[in-house]
Amino acid sequence: MIQTSQPVGVLLRDWRQRRRLTQLDLALEADISPRHLSFVETGRSQPSREMLLHLSQELEVPLRERNALLVAGGFAPMFMERPLNDAALAAARKAIDIVLEAQKPFPAVALDRHWNITATNNALPELLEGVTPDLLQPPMNALRLSLHPGGVAPRIVNLAEWRSHLLHRLRRQVERTGDATLEDLLTEVSDYPGGGDDKSMEEPSVLVPLRIRTSLGPLSFLSTTTVFGTPMDVTLSELAIEMFFPADAATAQAVRKARQ
Repeated sequence: MIQTSQPVGVLLRDWRQRRRLTQLDLALEADISPRHLSFVETGRSQPSREMLLHLSQELEVPLRERNALLVAGGFAPMFMERPLNDAALAAARKAIDIVLEAQKPFPAVALDRHWNITATNNALPELLEGVTPDLLQPPMNALRLSLHPGGVAPRIVNLAEWRSHLLHRLRRQVERTGDATLEDLLTEVSDYPGGGDDKSMEEPSVLVPLRIRTSLGPLSFLSTTTVFGTPMDVTLSELAIEMFFPADAATAQAVRKARQ
């Protein structure tokens, strides 16, 4: 059940400000009059369902929050939210499994909107050596596994750089979605040791390797994130597949040799 305590105009204004747009900016992009947009935000005019969907599209509001806007405007939610094991998502789940399997012998995981691991190819258990059992209990959270002192953090050679990279991504998510759970997660993992004053650091490079010590020797990976292009389901819209590729020939050789 979707509940919201804010009027729809206030929610729209919040999303506009989150995107750092003036009323004039949004009005021009949405091809509506600034006066009408002002009336919508102040509650003097009630937006139609079509107007809400149009403004949500222009503001790149996530599907979950589009449903909340529709409910606040007095309309039924439009986008379904099903568990990943729902029969209706069988084709999507099969596609995820194919991508994960194809990534072997290198690791890959599917993450939900809160960085919880929903699927994995279990390709490189050596990465989880020494992780405390409580962090391996479901739902396993990729950020906690990476940055918690009881996770793999003590074995990450470039922990400060990797930590800054992950926290930068998480802050961007918080800004983009306004998700309260992500805000709490950001507060939690920011307090983990290992990185100094992350907020004062320059924006990390686009490609930040994960360099980690394992029983296979030192390994180095680059990660890429894959998302569904035009999902109409909330669950799929929030799902990301994180794939790790060897950053050097030594890593590729060590992993392949271990899996022969």
